[in-house]
Amino acid sequence: MTRRHPSWTEAPPPAPHVWLTLGYRSVEQHGGRSVIEWDATPEFCFHDSSGPIVHGGMVATLLDTAMGGACWSVMKDGESFLTADLRVEFMRAARPGTLRAEARVVERTRRVAFCSGDLYDDEGTLLASSRCTQIVRA
Repeated sequence: MTRRHPSWTEAPPPAPHVWLTLGYRSVEQHGGRSVIEWDATPEFCFHDSSGPIVHGGMVATLLDTAMGGACWSVMKDGESFLTADLRVEFMRAARPGTLRAEARVVERTRRVAFCSGDLYDDEGTLLASSRCTQIVRA
């Protein structure tokens, strides 16, 4: 039997959890797609002469979480997954403000899910792209 897993908005993870700690917001999560937003503040930045820049690890975490949400939305009862590989390409510096991660499952087999994600600022500028491989566990 295939059932849709509830989104993190419908059934939030127990605390402590990165989702709750960072204050992510779910915009969409179903059918192999996930969109989340996060208000990046200067506390998550390093400071450069050009101004505050969101730490790359925070960008990677946001993209990994969005791709995980997309993957979660296609899991069957009794299945879970683990990230086996994560790649991020940084196109532009992420600055404080609302960041939006849009992710999707590119391909799902019985044992593996391949996902992609893109990160945008509040003006819609592409900041980073990512890919991951998820190992499906039954």
